[in-house]
Amino acid sequence: MAYPFEAAEVLTAVDLNAMIGAPTQNAQTGTTYTAVLLDAGKTVTLSNASAVTLTIPAQASVSWADNTQLNFLNIGAGTVTITPAAGVTINGTPLTLATSKGGSLVRTASNVWTFIPFSGGVEAANFTNAATGTYTTGGKDYKYVTFTGSGELVVDQAGFADILCVGGGGGGGSSGAFNTYGGAGGMIYIQNHYFQSGTFTATIGAGGTTTNNTLTDQGNTSSLDQIIAAGGGAGWSSGSGQLGIGGGSGGGTTINANYVGVGIPGMGNNGGFANPAGGGGAGGAASGSTRGAGSANSITGSSVTYSTGGDSGTPVTVNSGNGHGQGTAGDSGVIIVRVVV
Repeated sequence: MAYPFEAAEVLTAVDLNAMIGAPTQNAQTGTTYTAVLLDAGKTVTLSNASAVTLTIPAQASVSWADNTQLNFLNIGAGTVTITPAAGVTINGTPLTLATSKGGSLVRTASNVWTFIPFSGGVEAANFTNAATGTYTTGGKDYKYVTFTGSGELVVDQAGFADILCVGGGGGGGSSGAFNTYGGAGGMIYIQNHYFQSGTFTATIGAGGTTTNNTLTDQGNTSSLDQIIAAGGGAGWSSGSGQLGIGGGSGGGTTINANYVGVGIPGMGNNGGFANPAGGGGAGGAASGSTRGAGSANSITGSSVTYSTGGDSGTPVTVNSGNGHGQGTAGDSGVIIVRVVV
């Protein structure tokens, strides 16, 4: 039997590349590049510290063959944006390539291409909203957007994100000489929530009022993409805390001493006959004059405590979901979305 190589011969990487037809590279270092016919089957590397615009020309400019495949890899610090020329359609996402990202464009019809990313699996989502802030921790870079009022989150790249959702805190009431303290808004923190591409409504729950009305004194619900954090229960004038669907019930003073909020994740007890009576918080139930503790979260890069039950002071952090006492409305909620960049 004949063999193409003698036993003593050693195949080098060059030999293997020649045998299997490994693609050659076209190195580009400018801030703009337009693909050419000779790029077919090659890997075009793009390297620049500034943003790079990569243009795919129309069939009238380049005689692309059927099923042409173009490979691109960003090895520079600047983001590469793949841009279709007039009359060209590119399907698929993402069309922006960060450092060490790349993909293939496959011609599926005249002036129609499909982009297939090199990277496997699902990565971080991306939103087009202006980032509220950025930071680095644990070797990862993050950006986040904070909703202190209702608005829209626009996701242009499907993927994963961390979400903090806090409902509005309950307002405080009074019953003669007794004060009642509102419960904290519900606090939900979800890591690696998957977003489809699209527009999502962020609803921020207002804090409860101080009208001694169980409906208006209870905090309002915050929500985003089926994530719901209900408002804290009211501390109201009849002396019993209103049952809270959120972080805990409001404080009570005279009757119905055992109302319990079905807090997510905290549960609050209305405190019974104590004066002042504590409102439930996300970090723990209230009992007697002890108000429910809040819960700390570092989604913005700094540790902030949210959803404290029955805070007796004037609101310091408006968007905290804290419950409050006599004559003080509850704090409004907040929604924060964080992604890796």
